[in-house]
Amino acid sequence: MANSRKLNCNLIERVADALFPVVPEDSGIVVGLSGGLDSVVLLHLLHAIAPRFSWKLSAQHVHHGISANADTWANFCTTLCSDWGIPLKVERINITPLRAEHGIEAAARKLRYATFAKSNAEFIALAHHIDDQVETLCLQLLRGAGVRGAAAMPLLKLADHTLPSVLRPLLDIQRSELLEYAEQNSLQWIEDESNADERYSRNFLRHQILPLLEQKFPAYRQTLARSTSHFAEASELLDDLAAIDASCAVVADHLNLGAINALSTSRAKNLLRHFIGLQHAPCPDATRLHEMLRQLKNVRADAQISIAWCGWALHCYRGKIYVIKEISLPVAFEAKWSGERSIELPQLHGALHFELLTGSGLSLEKIHPHGILIRTRQGGETIQVQMGGHHRTLKNIFQEKNIPPWQRNLIPFLFCDDSLICVPGVASAGNFQAKVNEQGLLVSWQKFHYDA
Repeated sequence: MANSRKLNCNLIERVADALFPVVPEDSGIVVGLSGGLDSVVLLHLLHAIAPRFSWKLSAQHVHHGISANADTWANFCTTLCSDWGIPLKVERINITPLRAEHGIEAAARKLRYATFAKSNAEFIALAHHIDDQVETLCLQLLRGAGVRGAAAMPLLKLADHTLPSVLRPLLDIQRSELLEYAEQNSLQWIEDESNADERYSRNFLRHQILPLLEQKFPAYRQTLARSTSHFAEASELLDDLAAIDASCAVVADHLNLGAINALSTSRAKNLLRHFIGLQHAPCPDATRLHEMLRQLKNVRADAQISIAWCGWALHCYRGKIYVIKEISLPVAFEAKWSGERSIELPQLHGALHFELLTGSGLSLEKIHPHGILIRTRQGGETIQVQMGGHHRTLKNIFQEKNIPPWQRNLIPFLFCDDSLICVPGVASAGNFQAKVNEQGLLVSWQKFHYDA
């Protein structure tokens, strides 16, 4: 009994000491609860600690529907949280659309984190422990991962555009300690039958390779976990170097090609990887990243390149590098402005905004008899920018304004009768400009923003 109390106190205080410096009082914490040993123990530990710091504890279970036992697991989590007085949210997801592209494990993980992203709590708590850390390192090294891929999972990963802050308070605790704690506290949990399937690489490592390693190197967990910390430090240094290089090379939404060519191959690759991350795009694999850099290093300043991966594309235009999410090009359509303050145009992935002004914008008096029609670009359009001047092609105006080719078909064209009177942010017809003291219409175009 004494040993049981000692283990309980030990684990509780280790977790409390880890979280106290990083989780303020009254914070909301959502535990990712699968119903397995690790997450049940984490929930039990935080349930014991939360009142001490006035943390608002809840749980979330993701119902993947992969296993025939998925409903049983969800019911188990519901009963467990009800017994402990902990609010629980069960999220059902469908991995089928992503399964072919990512595989079962990766698809489930991607969608699981997407459900966490919808949480209103300040923190998501996950039950990764030191054995998970070591298994992940081995898998990453066997996949040929770089420094970032081999880096340690941190105790705290601060919130970003995709997730609230993520806590992993069990990272220095072994699976065997969690099992002993669960048994001594008479906890119940569910066993995922897939954990015994050695066709999965992680299970093969866990059941076949790591037990052999432990025979020769009993402290392999601590040793390899220490290595992940070294990789994390190296990754942080690379990020710092990339930020230094980016301070002069990244302007607004693009990266200067000259900066890439001025750096060594390794440093240029580090900067390019950093820039891709700034755009919230997934990092390409080593082969694709190498090909990107090869083409960029050999492209002429006035040439164009385009490389696609995972629904994103890298473009180079007039010495500037862009990374954008690929979106479908619009089919021809026509819409009419009927006095709205804004019109969403999902076909063009953006919205038009209209503002009434005096002495500025398009003349309402000239527009009124015919109204405004909104169309897509067809090619060959011209506009008379200066009153009484020559008509100019939009292609030339786009080139003068350095508007990349892939953006040109996603800008709305405004017509009055058959005359092109405005391409928002690009050009307006001089003979349709409002005069002093005349009521005018200022038109602006705002693109939707897409994250990875």
